[in-house]
Amino acid sequence: MARLPLIVQSERRKRIGLAITMWLQMCTVASWFLVALGAIHSLHTYRPRVRSYILDFYAKRDYIKRLVYASDETCIEQVRMNRTTFFKLCEMLQTLGELKSSRNMLVDEQVAMFLHIISHHLKNRVIKHHFNRSREIVSRSFHNVLNAAIRLQDVLFKKAEPITANSTDPRWKWFKNYLGALDGTHIKIRVPTVDKLRYQTRKGDIATNMLGVCTPDMQFVYVLPGWEGSVADGRVLRDAISRRHGLKVPHGCYYLVDAGYTNCEGFLAPFRGQRYHLNEWRQGYQPSTPEEFFNMKHASVRNVIERCFGLLKLRWGILRSPSFYLVKVHNRIIIACCLLHNFIRTYMSLDPIEEELGEGLPSNVIDDNEPNIINIHPSDAWATWRMELANQMFDEWQASRN
Repeated sequence: MARLPLIVQSERRKRIGLAITMWLQMCTVASWFLVALGAIHSLHTYRPRVRSYILDFYAKRDYIKRLVYASDETCIEQVRMNRTTFFKLCEMLQTLGELKSSRNMLVDEQVAMFLHIISHHLKNRVIKHHFNRSREIVSRSFHNVLNAAIRLQDVLFKKAEPITANSTDPRWKWFKNYLGALDGTHIKIRVPTVDKLRYQTRKGDIATNMLGVCTPDMQFVYVLPGWEGSVADGRVLRDAISRRHGLKVPHGCYYLVDAGYTNCEGFLAPFRGQRYHLNEWRQGYQPSTPEEFFNMKHASVRNVIERCFGLLKLRWGILRSPSFYLVKVHNRIIIACCLLHNFIRTYMSLDPIEEELGEGLPSNVIDDNEPNIINIHPSDAWATWRMELANQMFDEWQASRN
């Protein structure tokens, strides 16, 4: 009888152990059930990665929608052209410039990114934040569009067109066979320390000397960037006409140049030692000699290249301050800016930046097969012709006043 309580306690412990074992087994089964249920749910809710890519693709295009597609006003402010002109540029870069869309970016976004950079001189890390792209993609897209724009040189550079003999336009009628004007301008760049002395201008800036040649309607015919800022304009011009695909000046035609260039066949310079700049004639002063009258008319016509340079730098901010690109890349950017300048003037009917500027009306395209001027040397015949032209202009002007 004394062992009975021990037997009862032993059986009770066995029953408790059995209950605990059954409870653990039930928990194990329940956990397996929950795991299986979760796996089934994940199979039903799985979406392939392509769907995630598409969502990211449209999310990353949000900035270009606000940059270009919102309105013409915003588009002009950010990329310097309206939406119609922008679409035309994208089409031209695709068909003629061989620019292609990538898996991550369409052509319009690449072009908008490029124009946004050169318009406001933005750095890649800023563009990376705005467009939600990596710096590698930003850099690659910039160079792809730059290369495509350079391929449009034959299409966008204007052909030189002389002023005809029967022209009655008061701006050009004195200068028959006048093709346009040319001059040099300094564009600030960054160069290695060892090269700074060669690129230093008279004003102390580190810049490249770019030769620009434009028509009376302010479209570029030829540009030559890359020369050091310390080099004289005349040396750059000699290099331009000596190149195989350089500046072509047919015999009998000429460009207007300033007094820094040699007065020779193909390049008509003003008389030195006489009043010339336009601000000298705005004080009511009247020319008293044929040389002064010639210089006044010469300055008013040649001023087209100065306005062209001013408009170019006003439009593209990357030309107003030193760029972080290599010198060779920056020279290509200068050419691209000139090509886009011509494109905007050709395809955009109203541009707020230049709506107050005058228009030239040249005609008669030059034949490429005509012989061209290949050297720059002063000649008595050219100086005599300039003096005869000055006398004729002065006599006609005095006769009209009387």
